[in-house]
Amino acid sequence: MHLRPSGFGPFRLSLSARVFILSRNGSRTSSILVALAEGEGERLTLGEIMHVLGPQTFGVLIVLLGLPNCLPMPPPIPMICGFLLVGVALQMVFGRTTPWVPQRLLHKSVSRTDAARAVTRALPYVRRLEQWSRRRLVFFDTRLRFRVLGGAFLLVALSLLTAAPIIGQIPPGIATCLIGLGLVERDGLVVLGGLAVGAVGISLSASFVLALVAGLTAFF
Repeated sequence: MHLRPSGFGPFRLSLSARVFILSRNGSRTSSILVALAEGEGERLTLGEIMHVLGPQTFGVLIVLLGLPNCLPMPPPIPMICGFLLVGVALQMVFGRTTPWVPQRLLHKSVSRTDAARAVTRALPYVRRLEQWSRRRLVFFDTRLRFRVLGGAFLLVALSLLTAAPIIGQIPPGIATCLIGLGLVERDGLVVLGGLAVGAVGISLSASFVLALVAGLTAFF
């Protein structure tokens, strides 16, 4: 499904210009995701995302890395996203205001078609959430609280690395998206909802690891 441009009239702006305008003007998460998914070129690079998002980079990056995990995905996609999200979470813990990514990872990319497919599937749910979401309970507005949130999110990200194959990453993936959406929308209630779903994902991943260890122990 083709994602339609987000209201820039007859003049089609570059991806960087469009997302820059959207992010700086407090646009909703759905508008930013659409602009990223329908940009120029066959591949969407991490550097492209980082370059244009500015202050909203943490939230939107978390959503983008969480989206592929909301669908049944074969290895190693959940593990790759999990490693990247662990890096993001650690930077939150250390109090960075914008994420740092190693130079060699900035050239890593996903197919623009795959990105558009994931965004298209997620948009109805994102927009429904946006209708309900508003700025409230912004408990992460200080550096200390943001770092505490980063610590909690780190556990969710780690659960992606230990999730059962194919579908085990879906609960932490949904939790990741909710946390990212809450950060972008400045909605603490959505963030808390994401942490609650994340607790379920963490428990499922822990159960899978324990069962795997028990099985290996019994085998040997």
